[in-house]
Amino acid sequence: MSNDIVVLGAGMHPWGKWGRNFVQYGVHAARAALKDAGVPWTDVDLVVGGETVRNGYAGYVAGSTFASALGWNGARIATSYAACATGAQAIDTARARILAGMSEVALVVGADTTPKGFLAPNAGERWDDPDWLRFRLLGMTNPAYFALYARRRMDLYGATAEDFAQVKVKNSRHGLTNPYARYRKEVAAQEVLDSAVVSDPLHLLDICATSDGAAAVVLCSTAYAARLGVTDPVRVKAVATVTPSFPNTVIDMPLLSTDASGGIDPEHTFKESIGIAAYEEAGIDPSDVDVAEVYDLSTALELDWMEDLQLCKRGEAEALLRAGDTTLGGRIPVNPSGGLACFGEAVPAQAIAQVCELTWQLRGQAEGRQVEGARVGITANQGLFGHGSSVILAR
Repeated sequence: MSNDIVVLGAGMHPWGKWGRNFVQYGVHAARAALKDAGVPWTDVDLVVGGETVRNGYAGYVAGSTFASALGWNGARIATSYAACATGAQAIDTARARILAGMSEVALVVGADTTPKGFLAPNAGERWDDPDWLRFRLLGMTNPAYFALYARRRMDLYGATAEDFAQVKVKNSRHGLTNPYARYRKEVAAQEVLDSAVVSDPLHLLDICATSDGAAAVVLCSTAYAARLGVTDPVRVKAVATVTPSFPNTVIDMPLLSTDASGGIDPEHTFKESIGIAAYEEAGIDPSDVDVAEVYDLSTALELDWMEDLQLCKRGEAEALLRAGDTTLGGRIPVNPSGGLACFGEAVPAQAIAQVCELTWQLRGQAEGRQVEGARVGITANQGLFGHGSSVILAR
């Protein structure tokens, strides 16, 4: 029995710093996705919203908020939150109901209006929250956290600041013609290296901005797509949201027990685990992947994700980058959309935006940035508390 569902429509609101209510962005993206799908709003029987924690009560109940804004049609609703993996978990929620036969046509929407500057934890003291602790006790803002990853690549694999800068150069070139990207300007490596050091070794242009934006997809059962006469559709082959595995260990802090037993492989971090789980679920091999959209909150993180998704071996990401293998026309283009380097963070939307981009890529509709002959694509995002997400699409 196939576990496939169909991506019938994809839509986005351009990323930027517009300062408007997030609902406006989400409705724009939703209507674009419905138009792309060619189905009426009245056919949608499930709305799943990606929660945005910075936008008040409407953001906490995003599924209901978007259903209301689009006009009550009797659809069931759900809301998902998983930090930067929010969009993928929302897609997984819709997929589960479709595969269970409880829904035929689902609309998944993520939208955000972000503050200026770094994203920080919500107000209040949460002594059992490791993310709050790293901010408040260690001063470990996201750029400092990303810098640890970058320094690790330098120490283990000989990566250089110039390598990180070249990731930005590549992605800025990819995003030039993307109508949804916030930054559509080519950047030279020296510009990256000359920008302010935020957290050594990362410069300002190594780190993505915070943005307003939205993305939406219309998902449906294969039977519904067939009734519409859709042939050779883009299919969701896998959605992985797994956690890491560890040996028997207990961390002496409330809610942070990692006590586990039986068949535990301590070498599988959550970033490695989600790729493994996605490939197993989809029944494909990493060598089958034609295009990847990965989480590049910093330039160095893109290089990590290439290895975590087994697109190359450990320590080889820089070599692929230098050889041009990850650029358009290369062996495995990474972030042809321009990535978060060109978009910035709109947290509940970004994993959905990746699925939109891969949908257009697999349809051959990514004008100006098309990966020729793409048939299989993979995404990756990092969440909080040791989880992330990966989605595999195929045609």
